[in-house]
Parts: sequence; structure tokens; C-alpha cells
Amino acid sequence: MNTVYALLIIGLAAGYLSGLIGIGGGVIIVPALVYLLSMNQKTAQGSTLFMFLFPVGLLGVYNYHKAGHIDYRTAAIMAITFVVGSYLGSKTAIAFDTKVVKQVFAVVIILIGVKMLWDK
Repeated sequence: MNTVYALLIIGLAAGYLSGLIGIGGGVIIVPALVYLLSMNQKTAQGSTLFMFLFPVGLLGVYNYHKAGHIDYRTAAIMAITFVVGSYLGSKTAIAFDTKVVKQVFAVVIILIGVKMLWDK
């Protein structure tokens, strides 16, 4: 898959899940960059922080920037689709019963946790 398309999908999915169940950055984007795009952990974390630069992590981004662990192109592409996904996810969450939203959150966390436990 083309890297730009993968980044667009990751940003949209993370934004959607952020709006739907309140997760995105560390739980969705970092593992996706590491496992789907073979990015190293530090660059995935730095790029994700850059994506959240103004609303969240200015000082954290500064340290990753100094160490050379930010892919600016990756972060910018995902930031655009994250906004769209967040809007759509929040609309979906509002329409779903609270119990369903909690169940979706639990399944996502478990699947990621299982993947991380048995990954090489």
C-alpha cells in the first residue's frame, strides 16, 4: 500500500476512534506506524506528538525534534485526516448506546494488548 494512503487511513481511523471512544495517539497511531509502516518506536512516538503539537505536546515534541525522531510529512498527513475521523467517530459514539461504546473500547484495547504481548 502506498505510504501516503496508509497514513491517511491511520489518521482517519485514529481520529474516528478518538471521537468514538476517546483513544487515538498512543493506542492507535504509534502501533500502526510501527507495525504497518515499519517505523521505529521513537520516530513513531515523535511523529505522533508532532501531530498533536499545538493542542498537546510542544515540549515533548521539542525533545524528539532535537534527537531527530520526527517524520514531519507523516505527522502532517495524519493530522488532516485525524480531524475528519474524530468528527465522524464522535457522531457515531453519540448515536450508540454507552454500553456498546465501552465494549468497542475494551475490544480495541485487548486486541492491541494481545498483539504487543506476542510480537517479536
